Amino acid sequence: MSVNRGASDQRTAAIPNPDGSVPDDSAPGAATPDGGATVWLLRSRGCWEPAAALLEPAAAHSPEAALDRAELLIERSLFENRGWGEAESALRLAEAGARVDGTRAAAACARGYLAYCATLLRVHDRLDEAQMALGRASAMLPPDAPGRPLLDFRRGLVAENLLKDPAAARTAYRRAHAGAEQQRDDLLLSYTWRHLASIAQQDGNLAGARHGFAESLRLRELIGFAIGIAPALASLAEVSPSPEAVLLRAEAARLVRTFGGVPVWLAEDGGPGAAADQRDGQAPGRA
Repeated sequence: MSVNRGASDQRTAAIPNPDGSVPDDSAPGAATPDGGATVWLLRSRGCWEPAAALLEPAAAHSPEAALDRAELLIERSLFENRGWGEAESALRLAEAGARVDGTRAAAACARGYLAYCATLLRVHDRLDEAQMALGRASAMLPPDAPGRPLLDFRRGLVAENLLKDPAAARTAYRRAHAGAEQQRDDLLLSYTWRHLASIAQQDGNLAGARHGFAESLRLRELIGFAIGIAPALASLAEVSPSPEAVLLRAEAARLVRTFGGVPVWLAEDGGPGAAADQRDGQAPGRA
């Protein structure tokens, strides 16, 4: 399954509804799960469970598919704050099937990310586990490995949000950003732009923050990552002039309602604009 969702990799498949069903007027030649396009379309609209179900048969014998499925369910847990046990079970299956260093490193990266997500949402304090797992992944990955940008990004998340070390986070995000640019991974770039903007906002560099948040939003709209657009709008609103900010927050609130109160942190915080919450799912993932 392709990791990148660049502008050159757009599909013509019909866009699923938020419940995972596909509209009856599906375009001729709609993509099949074999190419990963249907999984991506489901995921991008917050239909993680149907997407994971498509991967389940292959996950039984393919470590890569098992890991893709685990990443989907981890992302669902963060966006919806539920299904943690399912994500844990899927990840254990992926870990058990990993046989080579690259797959073991990817599984360790996912393990660190799951621990990070659980800590961030105060489900369990698993900071030590997150750091150890991400460190284990780093030890197994060469500097130029394809999985290195995602790993660097996730280490930046831990530094920024759990360790409160913006300098270390900035360094990690810049490495991840450079790697994502080299790989033409627009989804990961939407996250690195977003979190570099978050650091700029903390530094009081509002112009830099506006640029980064606007780039993140542009990329998410470009690749059709619909479930990630509301958080991008809400963050851009925090550094925008009042008239524009009102419109951005209103659109973010509309999208949250469309997706049934997902992402939960925007809904639970009283809607977009209640707080400058940078959590955003923070999960480019592998699927």
